[in-house]
Amino acid sequence: MKAKAPDLDGLVKQFLQHKLTLALAESCTCGLVAAQLAPATGISNVLLGSIVTYHAEAKHKLLSVKKETLATYSAESQQTTNEMALGLHRHLPAADVCVAVTGLCGPGASETPDKPVGTVFVTILLDDHAHEYRHQFEGDADQLRAQAANFIYEKLAELLERRRAMAGA
Repeated sequence: MKAKAPDLDGLVKQFLQHKLTLALAESCTCGLVAAQLAPATGISNVLLGSIVTYHAEAKHKLLSVKKETLATYSAESQQTTNEMALGLHRHLPAADVCVAVTGLCGPGASETPDKPVGTVFVTILLDDHAHEYRHQFEGDADQLRAQAANFIYEKLAELLERRRAMAGA
């Protein structure tokens, strides 16, 4: 069964309705989240930028992920994703929503029995709150990246809908 394509125009429309901007820090998705958003109507008013930090050194140098965090928890961890999101927000404080993603799309790296290939970590900073997600996907590397990107779009849409509902309450 093929996954339903995300409504990226609808997602960008939600950002526009909330008057929110977006910044991305991508590791395992290698820029796929930003690339898929690029054709969406209105994206130039939403997306401030995206940075791909695939290697641990890039995470440290460009997003200020602590070397201790990388050594203790690995580059593929919730702790690293949290620091990626915070570092992104420090560098782009005008971003209302900061998304960071890392994970294992192939064997090696920090793969363990309780963190197998397909494990993805996402942190979404919105309204001064970090929303943390860990999800297990299955498939080859390209399928894992696509599933991770769709998961991010889904979580963003859910958070924006929840935000809209709370504003209306």
